[in-house]
Amino acid sequence: MRDRRRAAGRRARSISAHLKLRNDEAKAAVARITAELADLAESSLKEAGSVLTNATRAAARSGTEASGKAFRALVDLETAMARGTKVLAQAHERLAGGMPESATRLVSLHDPDARPIKKGRLGKPVEFGYKAQVVDNTDGVIVDHCVHVGAVPDGPLLTPAISRLKALVGRAPKAVTADRGYSEAKVETELAALGVTTTVIPKRGRATAKRRQHEHGRGFRKLVKWRTGSEGRISYLKRGFGWDRTLLDGIDGATTWCGLGVLTHNALKIAALIEDRERVREAHRQGRPRRGAGPPPRPHAKPHAA
Repeated sequence: MRDRRRAAGRRARSISAHLKLRNDEAKAAVARITAELADLAESSLKEAGSVLTNATRAAARSGTEASGKAFRALVDLETAMARGTKVLAQAHERLAGGMPESATRLVSLHDPDARPIKKGRLGKPVEFGYKAQVVDNTDGVIVDHCVHVGAVPDGPLLTPAISRLKALVGRAPKAVTADRGYSEAKVETELAALGVTTTVIPKRGRATAKRRQHEHGRGFRKLVKWRTGSEGRISYLKRGFGWDRTLLDGIDGATTWCGLGVLTHNALKIAALIEDRERVREAHRQGRPRRGAGPPPRPHAKPHAA
């Protein structure tokens, strides 16, 4: 086989230089260089196919003498060739003026389940990975989470999360609040059927006068402000507990990685809550004039989705 990594790297750096120009000539140059990269990839795939065929025959002749490491290398090579072939097909489709479908587009050779996701950020309008949902209560304890492939819509994810929470604790929460992305007509109806008495989700688009009056109510605005604070808690989950980047490949690996982060987060959070409760009880015991008065009642938890 011929090593084409240096030639491919030189062309990839050239693409980065042309992308800074943002004109028609630069676009044509990028298309030309992409075609050259596709040709390099196609040549390497052909050579890899020959290597795979010869190595498979050699392993078959060796029989039981072939090591497990050799068979594993053959499987890895076959997998890499299949993914490389798909990337090559996507490149040819893009050069022909088409656009590969985001739901099935392969964007990573080592993580085939990762997908392009538009988040609307100025610096990073499109990111690559998975979409996760997290539900926590007023104490900051995460009570439900899930990880999905691709940019799945938010609305259909809320009711299943509350259903899982109801099955876990035996009853639905009294109040649920979520951001505007969960605003769908049937969501509030489905949550009410589960036993949720208060649903606070701002409507998308132009609201009616009655809806505006409802959203300007004191209770509605209070829960909206509380949900806004969850953005900081989500950021803390990303920075401190690994939700910014999974080190395990595939959707199964990402789900395991996020679950371990939630386990660690909740262990520390619950330990801190127990410590705070004991501190309050100790202060209450030292300052109370008589026996029999317990600690102040705790507020009812209200889960939210983000």
